[in-house]
Amino acid sequence: MQAVRPEQLRNIVITGHAGSGKTMLCESLALTMGVINRLGNSDDGNTISDYAADEIQRKHSLNTSLIHGFWNDCKINTLDTPGLLDFHGDVKSAMRVADTVLIAVNASTGVEVGTDSVWEYTREYYKPTLFVLTKLDADRTSFKNTIDELRDHFGHLVTPIQFPAEEGLGHHILIDVLMMKQLEFSPDKPGSMKISTIPDLYLKQAEELHQQLVEAVAETDEELMNRFFEVGTLTEEELRAGIKSALVSRTLFPVFCTSPLHLIGTERLLNGIVNLCPSPIERGPEHSVCAVDETEKLLQPDPDGPTVAFIFKTMSEPRVGEISYLRVYSGHIESGHELIDVQTGQIEKIGQVYTMLGQKKNPVEKLLAGDIGMVVKLKDAHTNDTLADKGSNCRITPITFPEPVLASAIIPVSQGDEEKISSGLHHLHEEDPSFAISHDIEFNQTIIKTLGETHLEIIISRLQNKFNVQVETAPIRIPYRETIRLSAMAQGKYKKQSGGRGQYGDVWLRLEPAERDTGFVFSSEVVGGVVPTRYLPAVEKGVREAIANGVLAGFPVIDLKAIAYDGSYHPVDSSEFAFKIAASMAFKAAFDKAKPLLLEPFYDLTVYAPEQYTGEIVGDISSRRGKILGMDTDARFQVVKALIPQASLASFHQSLTRLTQSRAKYTYSFSHYEEAPQDVMQQVIAENKQH
Repeated sequence: MQAVRPEQLRNIVITGHAGSGKTMLCESLALTMGVINRLGNSDDGNTISDYAADEIQRKHSLNTSLIHGFWNDCKINTLDTPGLLDFHGDVKSAMRVADTVLIAVNASTGVEVGTDSVWEYTREYYKPTLFVLTKLDADRTSFKNTIDELRDHFGHLVTPIQFPAEEGLGHHILIDVLMMKQLEFSPDKPGSMKISTIPDLYLKQAEELHQQLVEAVAETDEELMNRFFEVGTLTEEELRAGIKSALVSRTLFPVFCTSPLHLIGTERLLNGIVNLCPSPIERGPEHSVCAVDETEKLLQPDPDGPTVAFIFKTMSEPRVGEISYLRVYSGHIESGHELIDVQTGQIEKIGQVYTMLGQKKNPVEKLLAGDIGMVVKLKDAHTNDTLADKGSNCRITPITFPEPVLASAIIPVSQGDEEKISSGLHHLHEEDPSFAISHDIEFNQTIIKTLGETHLEIIISRLQNKFNVQVETAPIRIPYRETIRLSAMAQGKYKKQSGGRGQYGDVWLRLEPAERDTGFVFSSEVVGGVVPTRYLPAVEKGVREAIANGVLAGFPVIDLKAIAYDGSYHPVDSSEFAFKIAASMAFKAAFDKAKPLLLEPFYDLTVYAPEQYTGEIVGDISSRRGKILGMDTDARFQVVKALIPQASLASFHQSLTRLTQSRAKYTYSFSHYEEAPQDVMQQVIAENKQH
């Protein structure tokens, strides 16, 4: 295939809530462009973009896939993304490299939580955005209600390009208010669009919406506004140019209508993508950061410029190995090209370059600036890495992935699989950087943080299928701490006689509570040589060992002072070992007298939620022994700030998801330790006696 110039490229990403028809929209675009010869279906597991075994099984997109086709002399790269919130890491990575975002909205369910989320990403990336209504041929659809809802959520700049002549079963006619024509489609037949005059029945509504469109476009450009005041309207040509410019500046958000399952509206949408969506050149230069002095540099999409390409997704396939999806921002890439990974300085030699049709790889000679494709078997480069000509030190700004919040400990089903788990998780993390792996040294637990329960299930299933290792989840162990309320003194005497040389050590210790977060301090007030100086390090060691293992429930002791102030020794039988044991005995005896208590970790919790849910959220946090610190407002969200015990965080994710239908998000970070209530302390002590 010939390399495609940037002006002939359209890079679009299709996003939206789960079940909004994204994959079927991709399928209908592919069929209309002639890329496939029959329409697949998500329920049958035979679509071009949902080809992975776990996607077919779950009937949902779990990975971003790339398809391309040609329409009116333009190459359209289409990225189909998952709708499930747990896989929005893929949404953000695909959106990072697209030039235009198409948000699919199910016309029978309207704006859903996923619609809101992807809208926020379009704002973060400042991407041209248009809405595509789907399933207009389904029962209980309402074009008017959906438009009202879109405007309510995303503002008055949401502007219809079309409306359905009739909705629900049998729908096949659109009235296009940009062209001011009626578009009739023969269901299930690609290329069947017939253009005709708008019937009188729909003319009044068409004229009203046309006027809204003209005014909305005129408001985005001073020249067009002057033209509008002079003539009273704008030509179709002027409207097209105005819409394209307004898309780039995010001052207009057009709405198209489709029914992908029956190819209704698809042909017109493809015309819209070619005529209205910006090419890489019209979208403008890409920002890069130079590693030497952190200055910004603008990269023009020039095929003759220096090569700069960005890896936005990494996957591993059986019998192929690691594959890297990338976008070329400047210059070109071709087979045999030697580039440098700007992050590591590693030389990467490019093998065969491909464009993708879902799972199918089409070899190409080269990819020019602006194009998206794939290479295999890079040595060391992964997601978020920039490949560039040798000597370059500029990297593309990396993708910021959603922060994973659901923490789970995972343990091997079979002993000895720890190494395989670690290796498997490392590989999966290269494919999906939106989950995090850590190791808790205190409890020797491997902990992964995911975006939700389905995300966790998929990672566990991929560990089994790709790396043949089975794991189970386990509760995360909570790092309680022990301390004291009062000062107390006690003696520890270790005396052992067993014929021959004995053991003798005698220490008096005083324990004193210290300020919170001051840790542990040991000192000596021993005078007169009652405990020789040479044994004091052994005394301190004995105390430190007792502190590490705890007294109440086996947790480390913090925030106290231990002072050795008296004791005795035997000139023959005393030893470092004996004084270490004696110190440990004295510590435990004094600790029991000092009104010991258990401390539990508290976390700062911030919840962002629509206002209607805040009452229930506050109630839920309070029921978990949480303390509400305050409320604030952030755009369309109410912000609840609270302190919550770590023990209550484990089930908070599920509860918040249930209370808000997934419309809330939250973050948390460690704050401090606080005294645990008596019932919690007794429960923890009882549980740890069983271990």
